[in-house]
Amino acid sequence: MKHILDGIVVIDFTQVVAGPACTRLMAELGAEVIKVELAPNGDPSRQLPTLRDGHSAYYVQHNQGKKGICIDLRQSAGLEILKGLIKKADVLVENFSPGAIGRLGLGWEVVRQLNPNLIMCSISAFGQDGPLRALPGFDYIAQAYAGATSMIGERDGLPAITGLALGDIGTAVTALAAINGALFWRERNAGQKDAGGQFIDISLLDYYFYCHEMNVQMASSGDVEPTRNGAQHNAVAPLGIFRAKQGFIVIVTLEHQWPKLCQAMERPDLLDDPRFRDNQARVAHVDELTRVIEGWMQAQPDMETALRRLEDARVPVAPVLTVREAMQHPHLLQRGTVRTFDHPALGQFQVPGNPLRYSQGLPPPPSKAPLLGEDNAAVLRDYLGLTDDKLADLERAGILVKD
Repeated sequence: MKHILDGIVVIDFTQVVAGPACTRLMAELGAEVIKVELAPNGDPSRQLPTLRDGHSAYYVQHNQGKKGICIDLRQSAGLEILKGLIKKADVLVENFSPGAIGRLGLGWEVVRQLNPNLIMCSISAFGQDGPLRALPGFDYIAQAYAGATSMIGERDGLPAITGLALGDIGTAVTALAAINGALFWRERNAGQKDAGGQFIDISLLDYYFYCHEMNVQMASSGDVEPTRNGAQHNAVAPLGIFRAKQGFIVIVTLEHQWPKLCQAMERPDLLDDPRFRDNQARVAHVDELTRVIEGWMQAQPDMETALRRLEDARVPVAPVLTVREAMQHPHLLQRGTVRTFDHPALGQFQVPGNPLRYSQGLPPPPSKAPLLGEDNAAVLRDYLGLTDDKLADLERAGILVKD
């Protein structure tokens, strides 16, 4: 094996973000990912911005390195094609609403009969069971149900939503971990009865609730009622966003780092101030503490000076960068965290790179995402042995669609 997931065949029956982000990572690890899109229009993300000459940079970002086919599953011949591919696959990933894939005739009980060794992963907002399962849901909907939205925003103002798909991408990575664990389980138990195939149920709600690092235990133990606190953390101080000259600075200070912050600000007197003697006291007087820190920052010649003095004292600190500033940061560029992509219609643009790093076994970065139905012929020849005449018949019947 040259790459981490060499030889693993994935049927990617997903759309928009959470599912495609998971299968994109599998492609980045070397799996053969076959993206199955529904005729006639394919993945709805093909219509999301940025759009140029009918091509979506959004779609390209989340579908790099995949092969693409487009099938009309309303026709029985189309459904049989997909069943044939499932028989040859290792993994099937889908992120339709719970029950939808069953209504298509491809529920777990069906596909496990087609391929007893198949690992099937269903990604949804609320999971495959429970009172909420049938409701439509997206990232921010699951975030609200998880109690996460209530923790974002100003203390006495409206809750706020995040400006990025934390739930979708985090759920995608969770699904990847579960799938890779199932592949490992299958490998270790090869030859044993009923030890091959596996159904995996991954939800955005479960992921978001797992993200509560302290809120749940705080509420359960009865010590503190978790509430949003704007730019400052609700249970640790100083930990938050502070106004500096020309911008904002994030500071994270645990108990052993508080003296270092006082040292950087040349304020040893704060160590003996009863308002700031320990974390509990600092949280109770967080507004006064914020004024002290921001007063020191405003007294510095510029934001860079404040950052340098904090860094020199080993205080965890960062500037609040804009998206464009982050895209241009030398650290992100050097590590490939920012990836430059060339597309014949979209031109050159940047996308997030692969966050998974291995000392060996990673293939080169993918160079493209599939056009609608681009690989119909190649995939169906290779996996199902269809002839050119048969492929032409399927195209004429509208069962196979391509740009």
